[in-house]
Amino acid sequence: MSGSRGLVLVVEDERHIADVQRLYLTREGFGVHVESDGAAGLAAARRMRPVAIVLDIGLPGLDGIAFCRALRDAGDWTPVLLVTARGEEADRILGLELGADDYLTKPFSPRELVARVKTVLRRADGPPGAPGAPVGGIGRISVDPVTRTVQRDGEPVELTATEFNLLAHLLRHPGQVFAREQLLAQVWGYAGYRDTRMVDVFVSQLRAKLGDASPIRTVRGVGYSATAPDPNPTQDSDAHADAAPGPAVDPGP
Repeated sequence: MSGSRGLVLVVEDERHIADVQRLYLTREGFGVHVESDGAAGLAAARRMRPVAIVLDIGLPGLDGIAFCRALRDAGDWTPVLLVTARGEEADRILGLELGADDYLTKPFSPRELVARVKTVLRRADGPPGAPGAPVGGIGRISVDPVTRTVQRDGEPVELTATEFNLLAHLLRHPGQVFAREQLLAQVWGYAGYRDTRMVDVFVSQLRAKLGDASPIRTVRGVGYSATAPDPNPTQDSDAHADAAPGPAVDPGP
């Protein structure tokens, strides 16, 4: 079945959960295809090219972590919503680090599942931002909001939709410090969402991909901002920054 909103691939080995996911997504106009194991799900993702994937981590055979790794290694950046059990925090974080876009913890409301799928699809279409807000770049990083591409020193950098949106949002407001809760609301669209660790994971991923050209700075006890990296850092200036009053800026890991 194909719906007007596009096809969502559900990879879930618990039949009753998959049936509920299919029911609620179908009601919202999505087409839904269900697979019950990871290998079949990965084959379906490659064959059907869904608009989004709802992926259980605890799958038989090829689990959700290996599924996500194989998908991203193949250059497939289809939005992925992980579904995890409460005791799978380490796997959940690893899944985000491998390129998943969001996660839900069982048990969850099927209405929340639908809302999350809609949100990851909106993020894949681009950040809301201010109309016409320019995103050119900062330091050695350049960003094209039309083609949704990023370059470091003229070389392309592959980002997920969420990573791109987070970077673009920070660059639209250079020097402004955003609390994690603000970023969850403005980039993810989750007002009042309490699990702010997801922001830290995506910032860490951006820093890893952008290397020493990363403009993202941690303001201790507050959040994150984007500023051009110091081209000639010195131990003296670092020590002075640590000794200065007010929030200290840490380039992070």
